[in-house]
Amino acid sequence: MTHVTERGGGSAKNPGTEGFEPWTAGAGRTSRKRTVTYADAGVSIHAGERAVELLKSKVAKAQRPEVLGDLGGFAGLFRLDTKRYKNPILASSTDGVGTKLVIAQQLDIHDTVGIDLVAMVVDDLVACGAEPLFLLDYIACGEVVPDKVAEIGAGISDGCRYAGCALLGGETAEHPGVLRPDEYDLSATGVGVVEESEILGRERVEVGDVVIAMRSSGLHSNGYSLVRHVLLGAGRMRLDTVVDDFGKQRTLGEELLTPTKIYARDCLKLISEADVRALAHVTGGGIPGNLVRVLPEHVDAVVNRSTWKPQPIFDMVQAKGRIEDSEMESTFNMGVGMFAIVSPEDADRALAFLAGRGIDAWQAGEIIEGTGTVQMIGQHTRG
Repeated sequence: MTHVTERGGGSAKNPGTEGFEPWTAGAGRTSRKRTVTYADAGVSIHAGERAVELLKSKVAKAQRPEVLGDLGGFAGLFRLDTKRYKNPILASSTDGVGTKLVIAQQLDIHDTVGIDLVAMVVDDLVACGAEPLFLLDYIACGEVVPDKVAEIGAGISDGCRYAGCALLGGETAEHPGVLRPDEYDLSATGVGVVEESEILGRERVEVGDVVIAMRSSGLHSNGYSLVRHVLLGAGRMRLDTVVDDFGKQRTLGEELLTPTKIYARDCLKLISEADVRALAHVTGGGIPGNLVRVLPEHVDAVVNRSTWKPQPIFDMVQAKGRIEDSEMESTFNMGVGMFAIVSPEDADRALAFLAGRGIDAWQAGEIIEGTGTVQMIGQHTRG
């Protein structure tokens, strides 16, 4: 977002040759019939500058008092208040949105995928107990369309405001000949800070701890290649199809573009209110693949499926694709976006606190003696 650069080179039609006249040799000099501009290679500097101007008002809404300087410099500056910590540890995370972007591009809706991008980064940061401080984004476009870039940036700004972190800057790049004019990809890096003695993780988890689940807003940002294959491949369904199970007049496209829930602020508050041992952000790999990451080798997490009902989109994907339960659970969040492992003494307090913040949460299981695995038991409520 600080400036626009071109990485791909050439034009979509014929990189490096179309529109060029050959060099001709004269008496003691070299000439050519026309000059060449960056636009001949498919890159518009003016469009990039216009995109940055449109983004400035969006970025201004996602700031913190520690931010120094304005958007447009060569680097973002952030003053770290080291007096707040005895031994501050910086945490960092990088992620993208994946092929959910294909749905956004097909529907020409671009103001929500930025929220997904922020969610994927900041909720990885908070999983170790870190407070997200700032985020930098990277937007790669086949063609920079200023209004579209501004829509994407608005979503990123909204996500940062929800997470309580600053949008410090980033990069918008034009890649003609690599991406089609209407294509783009997103990624971001976030930085957070946590007191060394308060880092969450498997070292804190004990037998008898309670596993609390927090409901997802839907698919979030994982498994979309499978979703598109099952629901949209070979003309199976249209994105504008109204699906009664999703709610009044809600289309498949609207459901698939539901923004990823951002838990960062709620989890940070929960950490200050209850004895939280670990947090597990449920992304690629599903519940077993992510919850296992916070288990020591001498315990198992037992998760009871009967304690919740996944959203209808999961049933639709499974039924249309005839997908095995194990494949669903290793690909999708199945209705749970975040787990908190808390001490048994603080379980009720944690649930009441989350309910007070409007988070749909419930006790989904417990920690028992074991070998560092996740045991999925019971069956989800259907219908």
